[in-house]
Amino acid sequence: MPIKRIRGLSDYFTPLDGCPRCGYAYERELGYFLLSIWAINYGGGSLLGISIYCYLEYFYHLSLPKLLVCVISPVVFFNFFFARHSKAFFIALDHYFDPHVKDGGGGGNGGSNTKKPTLPIAPVAPKGSPKPEPAVLV
Repeated sequence: MPIKRIRGLSDYFTPLDGCPRCGYAYERELGYFLLSIWAINYGGGSLLGISIYCYLEYFYHLSLPKLLVCVISPVVFFNFFFARHSKAFFIALDHYFDPHVKDGGGGGNGGSNTKKPTLPIAPVAPKGSPKPEPAVLV
């Protein structure tokens, strides 16, 4: 029976290199997770803070210092612990809208087994032929 390793605090905040099941690389390029942190994590924290503020203001009418502590402290903890989940949610959205399928050949993450369509090559005029005149606007 394999020994289970107890997860530490650093394991919770250290992102994985890729999916252990399918090998999908999580870090695509530098700055890949900026949208997940700014939009998903910060947006979720903002919605939480606004909802806590509205609830406390409507039912309890706290003083300003108490209201600030009661609103800001949960938002800070939420953003701190939700960062990993916002990255996972962003990866899921990215993979849903732009699936990275491994091709059968040279590896890599992009593309599929189908070839890209090529553009038709325009015929080249032989040397010495007169150049066409530019179009004149009438």
